[in-house]
Amino acid sequence: MKKIGVLTSGGDAPGMNPAIRAVVRKAIFNDMEVYGVYGGYAGLIKGDIKKLELGSVGDIIHRGGTMLLSARCPEFKSREVQQIGIEQLNAHGIEGLVVIGGDGSYMGAKALTEQGYPCVGVPGTIDNDIPGTDFTIGFDTALNTVIDAIDKIRDTATSHDRTFVIEVMGRNAGDIALWAGLAGGAETILIPEENYDMNNIVERLRKGQERGKKHSIIVVAEGVCSGVDFAKQLKELTNNDIRVSVLGHMQRGGSPSAQDRVLASRLGARAVELLMEGKGGRAVGIENNKLVDYDIIEALEQRKHKIDLDLFNLSKVLSI
Repeated sequence: MKKIGVLTSGGDAPGMNPAIRAVVRKAIFNDMEVYGVYGGYAGLIKGDIKKLELGSVGDIIHRGGTMLLSARCPEFKSREVQQIGIEQLNAHGIEGLVVIGGDGSYMGAKALTEQGYPCVGVPGTIDNDIPGTDFTIGFDTALNTVIDAIDKIRDTATSHDRTFVIEVMGRNAGDIALWAGLAGGAETILIPEENYDMNNIVERLRKGQERGKKHSIIVVAEGVCSGVDFAKQLKELTNNDIRVSVLGHMQRGGSPSAQDRVLASRLGARAVELLMEGKGGRAVGIENNKLVDYDIIEALEQRKHKIDLDLFNLSKVLSI
């Protein structure tokens, strides 16, 4: 291949810019031209495509968000709209496409692959819910953002003898809640992958109070329930002084961590290598700190993201 494209789609994640940078510079290093698709799949069907040079990706490795912008594009589920996207790519002579994003972005890449257009998926989402990789780009940065918030909230919870319910993002995956809750010393963690018993939570709070503990942190993944609704129910059962913090989109922003920058650089470069080898319809990932790639159609249809329940059980032991 002599010309490739790169786009970011869906929710932004810290580390997307380092991934874009890696794609562009790896390609140019190998005498290829790179074209940026602005605005995700929505920009693709509009033909918002521009050639990128080395300087185009200068000074972006430390920046959150995505220089290529992103957007939701439900209409891209239509085969006719997908064909318009392929026609736009062909009009620019682009022979392969790197798609950086989450599961919705992967579905778009899968659809293009099924129509014979070579795509490589790069996992970029704070939710860490993409199959075939231990970690996704943006997860580590979001995790540290949440941990920092938990630390600050614990200070005020201690000062006022309060129970705080902290709602975090993650869609239908509990990785952010689990990892941040364990690292932040949360007394209770609620994740979509495991059912919770409200009576058990109340009992744990009661036992803590009996031994003199007057403040608690409860981390709730958004895929379980609303933090506000959960707090109301808990208030009725305990009559504790309860406050709620919904961290929201602050979790998707900020300068990417060193781990996310390195991961993004490795995955972005590997995506280019696959296209250079003539391999489309692939997705890259990292498993046991080794780069891997797999069939994107097989992954989306047969694999499922699995949470580390050993960590969940450990969190319950350490929060007694």
